[in-house]
Amino acid sequence: MAFSYIFLTIVSLLSIFPLYWMVVASTNKSVDVVRGTLIPGTYFIENLKNLLDSQKIGTAMLNSFQYSIILTVISLIVCSLAGYGFEIYHDKGKDTVMSIILLAMMVPFAATMIPLFQMFSQAKLLNTALGFVLPTISTPFLIMMFRQSARSFPHDIIEASRIDGLSEVSIFFWMFIPTMRSTYAAAMTITFMNAWNNYLWPKVIMQDNDSITMPMLVANLKEGYFTDYGMLMLGVLFCTIPTVIIFFLLQKSFAEGITGAVK
Repeated sequence: MAFSYIFLTIVSLLSIFPLYWMVVASTNKSVDVVRGTLIPGTYFIENLKNLLDSQKIGTAMLNSFQYSIILTVISLIVCSLAGYGFEIYHDKGKDTVMSIILLAMMVPFAATMIPLFQMFSQAKLLNTALGFVLPTISTPFLIMMFRQSARSFPHDIIEASRIDGLSEVSIFFWMFIPTMRSTYAAAMTITFMNAWNNYLWPKVIMQDNDSITMPMLVANLKEGYFTDYGMLMLGVLFCTIPTVIIFFLLQKSFAEGITGAVK
């Protein structure tokens, strides 16, 4: 038992070391970061000043929050409706459709990126929130996740609600959603983190500097002949903080949602 605690403690320390090093590096000069200094320095304010002077971090942060929140809200509604419908109104035809949807998970995004760009360019959706959201508004993984959760949803509640005169839409919004809070929390965490960290599609679709996102800003910090690693790690820190906060706030619900727990 003691060995297990020691082993888990070592693994925990190793897992948080990259986060610690990122914070320390953001407080040091670039030369100290290259040397591998593990002690916090006094260069944080200077790195912050250089970052604010060279990049539109406020615009990037605002864009990332805007795009991620819009995508998360719409994706949760669409995918939960799809998963609920596939399970509650189950038949063999829907199983076939679900199998086709799951096959889409095997297609890499790089294979569809060029056709998507051509479609969005012709539709004049470049540099827009709609252009960011549409390709990932519905994902096979989230649909499958909500479908699995719907299997544990008590059908007696649905029958009782129908007898009481509730419509199918009301049953979904007033019965299913409150019961599946943990599943929605897990799905929200996954969707927000994926949207926030998304780099490839925004890099293609967002061609205006005013539409830049945080991952794009961090990538810009490494361009040129010289890289200021202190400023770079500070940018990475700013990019990481929102997802860390979201995960820690919802970690309990995230674990329950992944395991399919029903409250």
